[in-house]
Amino acid sequence: MTVATDIGIDLGSSKTVIFSSSKVILEQPSVVTVDAETWEPVYYGDKAKQTLGRTPESLVCVHPIEHGVIADYGIAEMMLKNYMQQAFGSRVVRPRIMATLPAGLTELQHHSLTNVMESGGGRNISIIEGPLAVAFGLGIDFSIPHGTLIVDIGAGSTDIAVISLGGIAVSDSFKTASYDFDAQIVRYVRKEYNIEIGDLTAEQIKIQVGAVVDRDIEVAITAKGRNVFTGLPESFEITSSEVYEAICETADTICNAVRQVLLRTDPDLVADITQDGLYLTGGGALIYGMAERLAEYTGIPVKMLEDPVYSVVRGAAVALQKPELLKNVDYQLRSIRELTIK
Repeated sequence: MTVATDIGIDLGSSKTVIFSSSKVILEQPSVVTVDAETWEPVYYGDKAKQTLGRTPESLVCVHPIEHGVIADYGIAEMMLKNYMQQAFGSRVVRPRIMATLPAGLTELQHHSLTNVMESGGGRNISIIEGPLAVAFGLGIDFSIPHGTLIVDIGAGSTDIAVISLGGIAVSDSFKTASYDFDAQIVRYVRKEYNIEIGDLTAEQIKIQVGAVVDRDIEVAITAKGRNVFTGLPESFEITSSEVYEAICETADTICNAVRQVLLRTDPDLVADITQDGLYLTGGGALIYGMAERLAEYTGIPVKMLEDPVYSVVRGAAVALQKPELLKNVDYQLRSIRELTIK
């Protein structure tokens, strides 16, 4: 049976999200564990993520998406095909796909993402910048010349765009993002405690006690790692104020990236943004105090979206169903061959 479906896909550095029929159909980490010799996939998604830092020499963990762009085309293609099969089953799937990518990427990067989507299966493919997709999902009135600022802090990139009349006036994609918080935590623990921790442990510390402003109530977490001198396992306790010290510089880098985009923005559009506030989204926006720090740094009110993790892919699905919104966007629905997912 042939199935025609409209879907939005956010192929992110941290996770891949497939959205259709007004709900998230699939959400999996963008990680693949492959055989070190043949490079054939062994695990995908959650299973692959659990092997990070735990693989034998015969296996390698691959992140096919880095800083929001495709770093390993072959692995990305196989990963998306697997996720499409999980989402829609082993049958002929011919969906219209609206995929997202960071703002300001090259035509070659557009083409590369489109080819991966083609291999995943679909009838028509369109590529849209993430911040623009967020704006569509917000239902912003694109019929008037009015500036709207979207800040999307993802795992591998921070996308910042000023939107007016349904198009992007000024934008940039910065490589400093949520993964950098994890990296700074790893460095801090090594420096202060002489303990090596893995990326998964750093991520848990960030989620549970991370903060980019001082918390009213101090919280702490006990974690485990390897002593850099003895090589033996060791436990340690780290507080939210310590994590704040570790990652505040990265938070300021993100804030400064927003300032850099504003410096290139027409003063009238900046006036609109100052009046309305900026929209903050993305998984990195969930770290404690990010909205507060950004508002203090820029002097602009910050509106945190209710569903920051899924706002991009949800907006992509809206854009697909309402093509009239895309009249001021340079995009193209691309006819492709039917693909049987096996």
